[in-house]
Amino acid sequence: MSDPGPAPALSPPDPVSIDLAAMPRVLRRIVGKALRLAPGRVSLAFAASLFAALASLSLPRLLGHAVEEVQRRGALDARQDLLVTALLAIAATTLRGAFTATANYQAEWVSQKVAYVYRLEFFRKLQALPFAFHDAVHSGDLITRGMLDMEGARAFIQGGMMTCLTVLLLLVVAAGQMVAADPVMAAIGLAFTPIAGAALARMGILLRVTWLQVQRLMSRLTLTMEENLQGIRVVRAFSAKAFEMAKFDAAANAALTVSYRRIVMRFRAVSVMTLSFYASMGGLLFYGGHKVAAGEMTAGRLTEFLTYMTLLQTPIRQIAMIFASAARATSSGGRLFEILDLEPQIADAPGATPLHAPRGVLRFEHVDFAYRPGGPLALSDISFEVGPGKTLGIVGPPGSGKSTLANLIPRFYDVSAGRITLDGQDIREVTLASLRAHVGLVQQEAFLFDATVTNNIAYADPWAEEVRITEAARTAQIHDYIASLPDAYETRVGERGVALSGGQRQRMSIARGVAPGPGVMIFDDSTAAIDAVTEKKVRDALAEATRSKATIIIAHRLSSLMHADEILVLEAGRIVERGTHAELLALSGEYADLFALQTRSDQGLSIADARMRRKLAEAGS
Repeated sequence: MSDPGPAPALSPPDPVSIDLAAMPRVLRRIVGKALRLAPGRVSLAFAASLFAALASLSLPRLLGHAVEEVQRRGALDARQDLLVTALLAIAATTLRGAFTATANYQAEWVSQKVAYVYRLEFFRKLQALPFAFHDAVHSGDLITRGMLDMEGARAFIQGGMMTCLTVLLLLVVAAGQMVAADPVMAAIGLAFTPIAGAALARMGILLRVTWLQVQRLMSRLTLTMEENLQGIRVVRAFSAKAFEMAKFDAAANAALTVSYRRIVMRFRAVSVMTLSFYASMGGLLFYGGHKVAAGEMTAGRLTEFLTYMTLLQTPIRQIAMIFASAARATSSGGRLFEILDLEPQIADAPGATPLHAPRGVLRFEHVDFAYRPGGPLALSDISFEVGPGKTLGIVGPPGSGKSTLANLIPRFYDVSAGRITLDGQDIREVTLASLRAHVGLVQQEAFLFDATVTNNIAYADPWAEEVRITEAARTAQIHDYIASLPDAYETRVGERGVALSGGQRQRMSIARGVAPGPGVMIFDDSTAAIDAVTEKKVRDALAEATRSKATIIIAHRLSSLMHADEILVLEAGRIVERGTHAELLALSGEYADLFALQTRSDQGLSIADARMRRKLAEAGS
C-alpha cells in the first residue's frame, strides 16, 4: 500500500510544557461536562463543602470563647462552660468529617461518571475515524490518551474543582472574620498566604512539567522493554544482552534524574511555605502577646487568631495540589479533546440510504485515488466491472495499488475522482453499515482476537448458527484441525492467534470472511502463507461458496487467480494489461513474464531480467 501521508496535526505524545493560555478553555469544558451530567450531585458536593468549611471555622470561636471563660472565671468555675465547648467542638469536628466525606464521595462519583462518558465518546470516535487517521497515528499514543490522559482530566473534578472551592471558602471566610476582629492582627497572620501560595502554585506547575518529562521517559523505558520482550529471540540469537541492558539502564537513569529533581522542587516549596507560616505565627504571637499584656486584647481572641492560622495551613498546602491538578487536566484534557473534536472524513452522507443491491454488480468508473490532497496518485483511471458468479483477479508488483484498490470498496478511503457503484448506487451515497455488511474483505494480515475459535469465525455475525460456522471452517480447510483440538471450536487461540501457525491464522481469517455470506468477496493475498496443496483445496471450496457472488482475488501467486474471468495487471497504480489467463499469456507482456518466472525451473532469473529480455527482443524486432 502507498504512503498514507503525514500524520494529523495532533500534539506530541510526550509534551514537556503546559499551555497555560488553554487552561481556562479546557478546565471550563471539563467542569461543564460534570455540571451537565450530574447537576444535582455537583450541587450537593458544593453544599457539603460549604458546610464542612463553616464547621471548621466554628472551631476558632469555640476555642477562643473557652480560653476567655477560663481567664475570666477561673478553671474550676468554668468547668461547665468548658464541657459544653468541648462537646460543641466534637460536634463541629464530626459534622466537618461527615460533610467532607459527603463532598468527596459526590465529587468522586461525578468524576467517575465524567470519565465513563468521555471513555465511551473516545472509543466511539476511534471506531469512526478513517484508516487514513489510524495509518498516521501511533496506537500507543491513542492508548495513552484514552487511559492516562482520561484519568488526568477526570481527577481535576475532585482534586482541583472541589478542593479549590473548599480552599476559597476557608480563606475568604476566615480572612473576613480575622479582618473584622482586628485588621492589623489579620494582616500579620495572613502575611504568609501570598508567599506560600505563590511558592506552592509555582511548585504545582513545575511538578506537572517534570511529571510530563517522567511520563515521556517512562514511555521510552516501556518501549525499550516491550521491544526487548517481543524480540527476545533476536536478542538471544545475537548475544545482545549487554547492549539491551545498557539501553535500558540509560532510560531508567534518565527517569531517576528527573524524579530526583522533583524531590528538590517539592522540598524547596514546602520549606518556603513552612518558613513563611511560622514567621507569620511568630509575628502574631509577638504583636498579640504585647496587646494581651497591655490589656488591649484578651487571650481568647489571640487563641482565636492562632487557631485560624492553624486551620489555614492545610488549605494553603492544597494550593500546590490544585495547580498541579489544573495543569495536568490542561495537558491531558487538551490531548483528549484533540481526538474527540476530530470530524471523521469517512462518514454517512446527509440523506444516505441503506444499500440495496439484489444483483451485486460492482463497478469502478475511472477511479483515481491519492492518500493526501495534491499528493501522488496511488491509483489512476481504474475501470472494471465484476458481477455475481464472476471472479476478477488482480496482480502486480508490491506498491502497485492492489490493496489500495481493495480498501476503496468498503470505503476505508474515499476515491479522489471517479466513482465506485454497486448495482448503480454510488457507495458514497449509501450507509457505511449496509455497505460493509455487503462487502467481505479477507486481508493478508490475519488478525485474530484472544477469544475462542467460534467467536473469531463468527465475529461479523455473533448470532451465526453453528452449521454456518463449521461450513465456513470447512471452506477454509481448517475444520479438521479445529475438530482435533481438545475443546474444538471453544478453544482459545491466544493473543493475535499466537497458538496457530501463519497458515492456520490465514485460513481462520478466510473462514471469518466467508461466514457472514456478504454479496461481494475480496481476498487480498489471503493465501500467501498457505502451502500449494492446501491452497488448491481452499480455492476449489471458495469457488463453490462464492459461485453466486462477485469475487475479487488479489494475489502474487498466479495459481490463485488463473481461473478468474478477467485478470488486471497493475503497475504504479495503473492497469497495464487485462484479460483472461490465456489472453495475457498471448500478449507476452508483464503477466507472461511473471508466469514464466513462477513456472520455469530456472528460478535464478528475476522478473526484472525477464522484462529486460522482452524489451530488448521487442526493440530488436
